[in-house]
Amino acid sequence: MESQTDSVRETTDSREAMLCSVLRLPAPPPASRAMCVSVTTPRVEQTVSQTQRGLVDKRGADHGGRVRPFKEIPHTGSNGWVNLLRFWRAGKFSQLHKHMEESFNTLGPIYREHMGSVSTVNILLPVDIGELFRAEGFLPRRMTLEPWTTHRETRRHCKGVFLKNGNEWRSDRLLLNREVMMSGAVRRFLPQLDEVAQDFCRLLRSRVEARGVALDAGHHRLSLDPSADLFRFALEASCHVLYGERLGLFSSTPSQEAEHFILSVERMLATTTPLLYLPPRLLHHLRAPLWIQHATAWDNIFSHAQSRIKKGYERVLLEQRGMCKRAEVGQGQLGGVLGQLLEKGQLSLELIQANITELMAGGVDTTAVPLQFALFELARNPELQERVRDQVRSSWKHAAGDIHKALQGAPLLKGTMRETLRLYPVGITVQRHPIRDIVLQNFHIPAETLVQVCLYPLGRSSDVFSDPTRFEPERWGNSEAGEGHEKTGFRSLAFGFGARQCVGRRIAENEIQLLLAHILLNFHLSVSSTDDLSTKYTLILLPEKSPSITFSTL
Repeated sequence: MESQTDSVRETTDSREAMLCSVLRLPAPPPASRAMCVSVTTPRVEQTVSQTQRGLVDKRGADHGGRVRPFKEIPHTGSNGWVNLLRFWRAGKFSQLHKHMEESFNTLGPIYREHMGSVSTVNILLPVDIGELFRAEGFLPRRMTLEPWTTHRETRRHCKGVFLKNGNEWRSDRLLLNREVMMSGAVRRFLPQLDEVAQDFCRLLRSRVEARGVALDAGHHRLSLDPSADLFRFALEASCHVLYGERLGLFSSTPSQEAEHFILSVERMLATTTPLLYLPPRLLHHLRAPLWIQHATAWDNIFSHAQSRIKKGYERVLLEQRGMCKRAEVGQGQLGGVLGQLLEKGQLSLELIQANITELMAGGVDTTAVPLQFALFELARNPELQERVRDQVRSSWKHAAGDIHKALQGAPLLKGTMRETLRLYPVGITVQRHPIRDIVLQNFHIPAETLVQVCLYPLGRSSDVFSDPTRFEPERWGNSEAGEGHEKTGFRSLAFGFGARQCVGRRIAENEIQLLLAHILLNFHLSVSSTDDLSTKYTLILLPEKSPSITFSTL
């Protein structure tokens, strides 16, 4: 995985030089420059917590009480292309989450951003988030990832629900929900996730015992960077749930195909961010290096999915022709979400491929990275770690093999996951286009405006969370736990909200919780440094450097 990490780091560093080449710009200098900030009223130096008192910033209220026009919303600069150049030269793409936090600190709880071809209104307060979601309509729309859409259209692939809108999105989404979101579906794939999590811990334990330092009473201790293993775990678990097959990634010689898939997903994510603010079709026609990297990564991801979907489809045909028994199918390659979708036949093979590919692409980094952050936080909070472990032990003992019951009996486990995603949200925004005019912070927002909820500043705001920098899973058992209630809701949005929330949410939530549970049952975690982790943004939030964790066998 070290070679993968180095390669991804090279991709992230080199994409700046590539985009500068496409735009005919000089390479960005190492020193940062402050981005131009424009406000329509006199500038007031305030922190986020200061501007949020009373929920409405002073700059949003007029003496006459009237709603203020859209153009008076504070902004970071009115020219999107000038802003993009400044942003690029300051090297801020990898620190977009920090830029958002700084912008709220300077401009208040609402501001406009123009970046290249994209214009947004950015918000962070729950009262505004609730107003936005109440105006999302029956067919919610979010920001379209044009680079991904352009890849599908130029390669003539069908789009999955992530890239669709309107009635077509809704009909496909309802069918997928039955296989990945409903409680019956969750109970079907819980044993598969639990099996992979237990295998992972057995492998890790054998490695710690073989390579670690011997302690008293037969215990061993080993410090390592678990990121490569967590990526393999996430891919193995996703494949088991989606395809009903194991890839064998925990063997001593994992397949090159799997390693290539992980690298392709990381490269796809790393190249998406700069492409968001540029016309991807133009770059496609120009065969710009940045676009070629992005499209090639997607081609590799689709190729990986196609080979497994083809195998599953062929087995369905054999079963229909009476050439293989259903019992054989259940024990073989076909199970999982893919098998359910193929057997029911309500989606075309092309649509199944599109959606399974999106689920696979979105189910590796977005699970493995939160696990890195969660292990780090548990390791640097030993008293909390013991409380979570004790609860997991008790719950697992009383559940008597019922995985669902075991998870239900360990609320601190879910709280740990939610607390991790509060401080380190995988995706740093949730977007909607309201279907009607709304008022946010006493500013008029026209219908169809792209409005972004900025999750990183939200999770670290002292007016939304008490003691926001403290890692405290217990907070989700009190009044801060709600997601949709008027007074306490819209604080936990890492998986989105409502009908348009992440379609793989239930898979990811249970995958994260089960692996954390089995790790806590097998190991004590510690770290050599409790300093905060530096983070970077490459479409998802990552640690600048993967933390080393010490695993001590129990």
